Amino acid sequence: MDEIKALIEKHREKIIQTRRDLHRIPETAYTECKTSSYVADRLERLGLEVTTGIAKTGVLGVLAGPEPGKTLMLRSELDALPVEEKTDLPFASSHEGAMHACGHDGHMAMVLGAAAVLSEISDQLSGHIKFIFQPGEEGPGGAKPMIDAGVMENPHVDYALGCHLWPGVDQGQIGVKAGPLMAAMDRFDLTIKGKGGHGAMPHLCVDALDVATQIVNALQRIVSRHMNPLSPTVVTVGQFNSGTTFNIIPEKAFLSGTTRTFDPEIWNSWAERIDRVAQGICQAMGADYELDYQPGYPVTTNSPWMAGEIREVAGSIVGSENVVEPEPTMGGEDMSFFLDRSEGCFFFLGVGRDGCAPLHNPRFDFDENILLTGVEIYCRAAIRLSGQR
Repeated sequence: MDEIKALIEKHREKIIQTRRDLHRIPETAYTECKTSSYVADRLERLGLEVTTGIAKTGVLGVLAGPEPGKTLMLRSELDALPVEEKTDLPFASSHEGAMHACGHDGHMAMVLGAAAVLSEISDQLSGHIKFIFQPGEEGPGGAKPMIDAGVMENPHVDYALGCHLWPGVDQGQIGVKAGPLMAAMDRFDLTIKGKGGHGAMPHLCVDALDVATQIVNALQRIVSRHMNPLSPTVVTVGQFNSGTTFNIIPEKAFLSGTTRTFDPEIWNSWAERIDRVAQGICQAMGADYELDYQPGYPVTTNSPWMAGEIREVAGSIVGSENVVEPEPTMGGEDMSFFLDRSEGCFFFLGVGRDGCAPLHNPRFDFDENILLTGVEIYCRAAIRLSGQR
């Protein structure tokens, strides 16, 4: 494996520069045209078989070994967040209102770095390695559309591997967990329709804002009074819009939110529960409503066997004492769709340190040297897994 370390060191500057190049050009879900062109160009220069325009902006690169064997996919996301950057980095976002605040620039740099290293030692590989770059992980999700477009077939993907830069794990540590790691997540949009009028004459109106406020409170009580407290469940209303000025009772109110759970039964019940709450309160208050409930991502669940393989690989790099089992998180990930269709593992690459901003924060940044550890895990795992029969 000294050859692997030497090759990663050879590509060190390029890996870090890749992260910086991509950080400068963040693009939100399904608008990742510059980003996907950059990725495709890099893969083509490595001599890989490249397909673009999958699920609109997705990219697939395929590296074939000289002998038949298993197929491993290494996955990254292309998209950024609609966040105005406040890092003051010399390579800060050049796109107003967009930022790589969730580490996807680092994820792409690691997968491209692994592609560069593995393409130099392809004679040591069996089977195929698929480098998958998907659009829209932050929503509405590009994994499933790419799967529907056939990226996991011809050849069929046996093993799926991905990682996330994670402030909740200390820098220098790797978080690997068998079984459920990240929650199932959905989105809902709820429009309340009342009857507007003068703020001094509420008896002539149906106050949509008041109705919506009662719905928000009632939704919280679903979790606190209807759910088993031993089953982690979250409902969050993240958007509430209503009214135009101080003395007009609003005719409409709009709520948008998300649900999170690890329990499949609870996950499948949320649409009916929210509809029942909205219907009951609106009926009592004389309002109408429209609910748009949008199923999101299933639970991100790691194969115990694959988690064990990655735990051993990571331990050989950072020491077994630095491979930790992270707490499950209510965050969602559409890597879950890939894991549902193959033996796979999604692990956390620790970037936690003093002063580290959380994910989705306009000041999020990380020590770029950690990217080399991610590349090494990918490369060692590829060699190990390509020899499986």
